[in-house]
Amino acid sequence: MHVAVGAICDDQGRVLLARRAAHLHQGGLWEYPGGKVHADESPAQALRRELHEELGIDVRACLPLITIPYAYADRDVVLHVFEVTTFNGVPHGREGQPLAWVARHELHGYPVPAANRGITLALTLPDRYLVTPEPGDDWPAFLTHLGHCLASGVVLIQLRARALASESFRQLVPLVLSVVRAYPDARLLLNSHVHLVRELGADGVHLTATQLSTLRQRPLPDEFLVAASCHNREEAKLALALRADFMVLGPVRPTATHPDATPLTWRGFENIAAAAPIPVYALGGMRPGDIEFAREHGGQGIAAITGLWVDGGG
Repeated sequence: MHVAVGAICDDQGRVLLARRAAHLHQGGLWEYPGGKVHADESPAQALRRELHEELGIDVRACLPLITIPYAYADRDVVLHVFEVTTFNGVPHGREGQPLAWVARHELHGYPVPAANRGITLALTLPDRYLVTPEPGDDWPAFLTHLGHCLASGVVLIQLRARALASESFRQLVPLVLSVVRAYPDARLLLNSHVHLVRELGADGVHLTATQLSTLRQRPLPDEFLVAASCHNREEAKLALALRADFMVLGPVRPTATHPDATPLTWRGFENIAAAAPIPVYALGGMRPGDIEFAREHGGQGIAAITGLWVDGGG
């Protein structure tokens, strides 16, 4: 069953949720409004019709956000999700359903159907994910440049320091966090160091492809972010089995960090991203100018080392 869904945003950045009637499938939970796509409709046409019927609004502008395939025990659905940025009218529950305008940072507090989890993630994650280069020996310079990246608007960061000994990494993390915490919306993930996330106060972990093959369950509670590096469809399936919150997929293009890897190309990226019910970032030769292209191919945005450390850091 194909469903058109609207993430409706007001001028304060809040998102509209509706509560499902108790007698319906997934009844009592909150949801992003929408409904079934008819055989003679495109998803965008169905969205406009459904939101007018359910909420009394006319959609003026919307952008694809994420496509979510999901298998419930009793049915398979594909959600075609659009971010609705401009509409006419005042939303009201024409079918008697309660509505709520919710700030994005509070969306995770509203229980939604399992298939809607990816929508919440897509709405609360940014369109760029900075992977730091090796910190080297000049930590003050590294921290200063990180501050420049944050000041430029980068708010999701992976600390990747493979060359550092464990004790040095443990010493560096608090220094990095002191820079990151100056920006309330910024979050720091530690590359591979699951055991240090809670101990040092980080916001989550980024799992390597090797870790994906060894873990049997999600390594951190839901209040932490769990991301994963994937290079093919099989690794993407492992990330989904662990209930990762998002994945990084690549390399899309040739890159110095993976010189022996065969690039996926944008077509390969799109094919794998289309089967993922969570946000997917494109990796491999990415720069800020590629964000729109990544979104057109089903991605959340881009992940990059050089492209964001240099371009993002000024």
